[in-house]
Amino acid sequence: MKTFFRILEYSHNLRARAFLFVLLSVFGVLFSSGTLVSIQPMMNVLFNQVPQTQAPPIPEFSFSITYFVATFQHYFVTIVIEQGRLNALLFVCVIIISTILIGNTFRYMERIIASKIRLDVVRNLRSAIFQNITRMQIGFFNNHRKGDLLSRFTNDVAEVESAVMNTFKAVLKEPITIVVYFGLLFYISVKLTLFTLIVVPLIGGVLGEIVRRLKKQASLSQQSLGRVVSILEETFGGMRVVKAFNARKYVTAKMEEENKLNNDINMSMAYKNELASPVSEFLGVCIVSVVLFFGGQSVIAGELSAGAFLAFLALFASLIQPIKSFAQGITQLQKGIASARRIFEVTDMQPAIEDKPSAVALDEFRESIEFRNVTFAYDQRPVLKDINFIIPKGKTVALVGPSGGGKSTLADLVPRFYDVGGGEVLIDGNNIKDYKIDSLRKHMGVVTQESILFNDTIYNNISFGMSNATKESVIEAAKIANAHDFIMQTEKGYDTVIGERGSKLSGGQRQRLSIARAVLKNPPILILDEATSALDSESERLVQEALFNLMKNRTSLVIAHRLSTIQHADDIVVVQDGRIVERGSHSQLIAGDGLYRKLSEIQNTGELTGNN
Repeated sequence: MKTFFRILEYSHNLRARAFLFVLLSVFGVLFSSGTLVSIQPMMNVLFNQVPQTQAPPIPEFSFSITYFVATFQHYFVTIVIEQGRLNALLFVCVIIISTILIGNTFRYMERIIASKIRLDVVRNLRSAIFQNITRMQIGFFNNHRKGDLLSRFTNDVAEVESAVMNTFKAVLKEPITIVVYFGLLFYISVKLTLFTLIVVPLIGGVLGEIVRRLKKQASLSQQSLGRVVSILEETFGGMRVVKAFNARKYVTAKMEEENKLNNDINMSMAYKNELASPVSEFLGVCIVSVVLFFGGQSVIAGELSAGAFLAFLALFASLIQPIKSFAQGITQLQKGIASARRIFEVTDMQPAIEDKPSAVALDEFRESIEFRNVTFAYDQRPVLKDINFIIPKGKTVALVGPSGGGKSTLADLVPRFYDVGGGEVLIDGNNIKDYKIDSLRKHMGVVTQESILFNDTIYNNISFGMSNATKESVIEAAKIANAHDFIMQTEKGYDTVIGERGSKLSGGQRQRLSIARAVLKNPPILILDEATSALDSESERLVQEALFNLMKNRTSLVIAHRLSTIQHADDIVVVQDGRIVERGSHSQLIAGDGLYRKLSEIQNTGELTGNN
């Protein structure tokens, strides 16, 4: 129940709403039960068992069953004496209609309150999941399946939504109904009610065992569903590769295997879940039959009137449904709790990279970026070892070397996408951990090999995250990035929607939009991670020209495989196996006999071969 109450905490004004819900439920139950209690006087009229002498007096007011029954009897007997049995029957029918109308009005208001709580919980849970996931460090997304995160955001929240609605009724309303109905049953016949209290727990015991077995499988079901969504997300996102490698059978078999596992778990749950209702109904009928037998004996013996016994039966029969609803609500709660725990696993995670309590804002970049004795490892696997170099303000430093040497990791340390394992990264002589992360990244622009674009307009992609951007500034940024001309050739210009990940554009066009976004941000520090490596020659020329425009008067850290694109760099750092093996200008490194010269000769030979 601790998890359930934590779920409810995501609703605003919970205490006030819960109190109002309980209050409305009480009134709804009281008026609904009044309809059932009216059966007794109705039967008395029909069987001519109403006293014809004198109406009982109205007692002094008290909030009790006795007072309301005595008041009703006063007016009821008065009508019988003065207006006859037919009018008395009409009076009872009017009372029944009135109590049903008022009871249903309260029930409607109660459900509106429950719906507000439910929708509040869903909205705030989704918001909490999204906000916390977006706080996570980059490494988090490398270790977690996107499909599983999506499943928690959608399927698990849906399970929680269902659990909140059903359990709110089961935990708060149904016990009220059960207490009120038992109170009326005791009023009608203490002996018969005590008998029912002995046999009713049979239902709870049987259903409790079913619920216990459901709990574990509910968690397995949600985990399996998360893997199914993961497979879907990966397959749909990589459909080009799936078709190119004729891998449809492979991904289909993978999907079928996981889908079958999910189906088997859910089928096992269904056997138990669906068993709850017929079992409780069968036991309920058995109990009603036993009550009917013993109650009938009381009527025959003259201990109980026929009208009172029929009212008792009606109340007891109506009591079975709240008990069933309570049991089903607890069953549903198990699935909801299993989903809630998966959600709270995400919302309770703390990002590995956070602001220090004493962190200050980086107001201005003034001097340099320095890597001092930097080391880094992924899961105990060393990637960077004793890295030392400085990037003075306004200079361009290029990182080159074989793939897997640690160049991209080195660049990711500057905006704190990752934190160093040892050593320091400093800006203006201060450890970047002493700066607030947002203020640090505000001074940086990043352009990567893979252009990260969104299924939105060209304008919104360029101005992404910059709410104060104007149309003129967006157009100017696009012109600097050599993107304005192709943008104007699209169907709606800057208002053209570019599709999922910019799928309606070519690679070069996507990259120029990414550069335009960086131009618009106008950062003093630029990080370019192989921004031209995936482009054809013409696109590379246009993008390279845009990059030169972008890098003017900025401090740049450039990662490149094509050495021809970084010959202008003020300093070239050659990285191999996580260490700096060479450093200097292009001319100095070419004049040497190291790795840079070998890489340059290999690329030149490849280009000549390609040209032939």
